[in-house]
Amino acid sequence: MGAKYDLIVIGSGPGGQKAAIAAAKLGKTVAVVERGRMLGGVCINTGTIPSKTLREAVLYLTGMNQRELYGAGYRVKDHITPADLLSRTRHVIEREIEVVRDQLTRNNVDLHTGHGRFRDPHTIVVEDAARAELTTLTGDYIVLAPGTSPARPQGVAFDERRVLDSDGILDLEALPGSMVVVGAGVIGIEYASMFAALGTRVTVVEKRASMLDFCDPEIVEALTYHLRDLAVTFRFGEQVTGVEVSPAGTVTSLASGKRIPADAVMYSAGRQGQTARLDLHNAGLEADDRGRIAVDDNYRTAVDHIYAVGDVIGFPALASTSMEQGRVAACHAFGEPVDQLPELHPVGIYAIPEISYVGSTEVELTRDAVPYETGVARYRELARGQIAGDSYGMLKLLVSTEDRTVLGVHIVGTHATELVHIGQAVMGCGGTVDYLVDAVFNYPTYAEAYKVAALDVANKLRTLDRLQS
Repeated sequence: MGAKYDLIVIGSGPGGQKAAIAAAKLGKTVAVVERGRMLGGVCINTGTIPSKTLREAVLYLTGMNQRELYGAGYRVKDHITPADLLSRTRHVIEREIEVVRDQLTRNNVDLHTGHGRFRDPHTIVVEDAARAELTTLTGDYIVLAPGTSPARPQGVAFDERRVLDSDGILDLEALPGSMVVVGAGVIGIEYASMFAALGTRVTVVEKRASMLDFCDPEIVEALTYHLRDLAVTFRFGEQVTGVEVSPAGTVTSLASGKRIPADAVMYSAGRQGQTARLDLHNAGLEADDRGRIAVDDNYRTAVDHIYAVGDVIGFPALASTSMEQGRVAACHAFGEPVDQLPELHPVGIYAIPEISYVGSTEVELTRDAVPYETGVARYRELARGQIAGDSYGMLKLLVSTEDRTVLGVHIVGTHATELVHIGQAVMGCGGTVDYLVDAVFNYPTYAEAYKVAALDVANKLRTLDRLQS
C-alpha cells in the first residue's frame, strides 16, 4: 500500500498548483504529481510565461516601442539571435519554477515526479523513467490538471525545424527570414506579431473569414492594420492542403491554388488535452476527441470525488481562470464555502500591440437588443501616449443608455492587459460611466483614457437626453 492523501493533484500548472495550496491551507494532506522538468506545468515551461517573456525580449531588443520617437531604423541590437531572446526566457522560467517549488514546500505539499495514471478511482500510479519502481498513491479526492499540448493535424510532418508548433518555436536555432503561420487564433497571432516585429516576413493563413471573432471588431481592425504595417500578409478563407519541405525551405499549398514559399511553417491548430496517458477508464471517466474532460459548475467530473480544472476542461482556458478553478474545486471538495467564478473576467491577447477586454462586445449587445452608446479615447490624445510613442492605441467604453452602467471595455495598445482591470473593477461594483467622469486620474497616464472615453460617452448621452426631452 502506498502513501495516503486527502487530495492528489495531477499537474502543477496554475490550476493544479492553486488547488494543492488551497487544500493545504485547509489543513489537508496533499500530493502533486508532475512530469520531470515540468514543474509549473505548460504555463511556466512552454506556454504563457515563455511566450510573454519572449514578447518582452522582442519589444526591448528591437526598440520597437521607441521607433515613433527616434525613427523607423531605431534598434537596440542590430543582429538579434534566438540566444538573445531565449536567455531572458530561460531566466524567467527558472525563477518561476523556484517560486512554485517554494510554495509547495512551504505548504507541506509532497511532490512526486513522473507520469500519473489511474489504477482505480482512488489510486494513482506514478511512473518515472528515471526510477525502476512505481509509486502508488491513494487519495480521498483527486484533481486533474494535466494541461494541454499543441494539436498536430494528421498528415503534417512536423520536424521541429522547418515545420513546427508553438512549443517548437522555443527551440529555433535561427530566426527565419520568412514564415507561414497556419491558424489566426490567439497563439498564432501572438507569435505572428512577434516574428513580424523581428523582421520576419509573415503570412497568416486562416480558413475562417476573419480572426479573433470573439473580440470587438473595431479593436481587431486596429490590430490588423498594425500587423499589416509590420508587413504581415493575411490569407483569410484559405485552407492548407499540404506543406513541402526541402533543404532550401518550405512551400505551403492552399486549396485555392496559391503556393507560399517560406523558411518555416508554424501550425497553431488549437490545443489537445493531455489525458491520453491518464488511463481515465480505470476511474470511470472519458475524454472527448480533443482530450477534454466534462465538469459541472464546481469542476466536479462524472465521478463525485474527482475534479478537473484548467485547459483540460476547455473554454476559457486562461491561466487566470485556471487558478480560480483550482481553488474553487479544492474548497468545494472539502466543504469550504466558496463562490463560483464570476462571469466577468478579462481576456488578454499578448500580440504586438496588446488587446484586452472585459464584458460585452458591440456585436453581442446588438444581438441581444441592449441599447448602448460608445465612448472612445485614442492614445494619441493622451500626453502619456505622446511621451511613450504610442499613437495607435485606443480604449472603447460601451455604456447602457438606460442606466449608464458600463457594459464593456475594449482596449488595443500599450499596457492594455493592465488597463482593463480598472474597467473590470468599475463593472464588478455595478459602477456607472459617471464614476469615470468624476474620478481623478494621475497625469500623465494611460489610465486617463478612461476619463476621455467616459466624457465622450457622457456628451453623447446628454445629447440623446436633450433630443428625447
